Amino acid sequence: MLPFLQQEHGNPSSQHRHGRAARAAIERARAQVASLIGARPGEIVFTGSGTEANNLALKGIAATMSPGISPGALAVAAIEHSSVLGAARSLERAGWRLAQVQPDTQGRVTAALLDAALLPATRLVSVIGANNETGVIQDMPALSAVAARCGALFHCDAVQAAGRIPLDFAASGVHLMSLSAHKLGGPKGVGALAVHRSVDIESLLHGGGQESGRRSGTENVAGIVGFGRAAELVARGIETRARHLRALRERLETQLREIPGVEIFGAQAERLPNTSCFAVDGVDGGTLVLKLDEAGFAVSSGSACGSASPEPSHVLLAMGVTRERAYGALRVSFGMENDVAAVDAFAACLRVQIGQLRQSLGGFATGV
Repeated sequence: MLPFLQQEHGNPSSQHRHGRAARAAIERARAQVASLIGARPGEIVFTGSGTEANNLALKGIAATMSPGISPGALAVAAIEHSSVLGAARSLERAGWRLAQVQPDTQGRVTAALLDAALLPATRLVSVIGANNETGVIQDMPALSAVAARCGALFHCDAVQAAGRIPLDFAASGVHLMSLSAHKLGGPKGVGALAVHRSVDIESLLHGGGQESGRRSGTENVAGIVGFGRAAELVARGIETRARHLRALRERLETQLREIPGVEIFGAQAERLPNTSCFAVDGVDGGTLVLKLDEAGFAVSSGSACGSASPEPSHVLLAMGVTRERAYGALRVSFGMENDVAAVDAFAACLRVQIGQLRQSLGGFATGV
């Protein structure tokens, strides 16, 4: 990224050599991101974030509907990221019929559950590929096939999944797929939406017609270059990293099961290798996050994007978790820099903090 932050300041829409250099860098990054998910370079639209990509997917498709035609119906999973749910509710206010598909108790949206929620007028379906709180992975080919039977387009928020599990946009049956650079180790403030070549989408931003008319605005060249490089690097050895991260997660969860009053969410479902979400009875998750932070461990009490909210996780509530238990939820994510010693130190610290918090609240029936 450094050349494009320090000396290469050309506008990629300009025809002079500086502009051409910036354009070439963007197109190289487009090919790198496309390669990561099995898409064509021309199907990649760069955005300012995964949130923008999700909004572009839903609202951009809705905007292609002919004026005068009554809005149809859309179905989204109740466990979606807030950016998808917010965009869907915005369309609902504009006249679209919205169905929220409830998951099972493990956080899985099955083909049968989706099929039961669809209407003849359903034109768009959105299901998150891997949940940002629980890490539960959905069966994209099976779900996209259900949507195809009613003629609906299928969107997948793959922000959490990309780079952590193999993705194949071309073979998945998905029409739109959202990505975010910082989930791959790239810079914050840049995302992408893969749009199948057969799909027409309306830009949310009007102006210079960048990104082939699908997202106007001068491109963030340095950010896009960083996104491309991160995609190239993360594509190498996905399975090797997954084995390392899964081993750490399993080691932590083995120790979690020894603590009374701890429930691991989605434990019976296929999950991302780096994510563990659990609740601690008798302890407020937000308070525990602060105590662990003081001890040098950075975790969250749900989605990083919504951890400041005083409300319990909508994802856990949709899974049938009680509000009381959901308030005690923690999400732990592992990286390649973590090792067995870090996991053991965290588990030991967690046990101490839980004990102290329970004692301050007057004890806990089953002890620590």
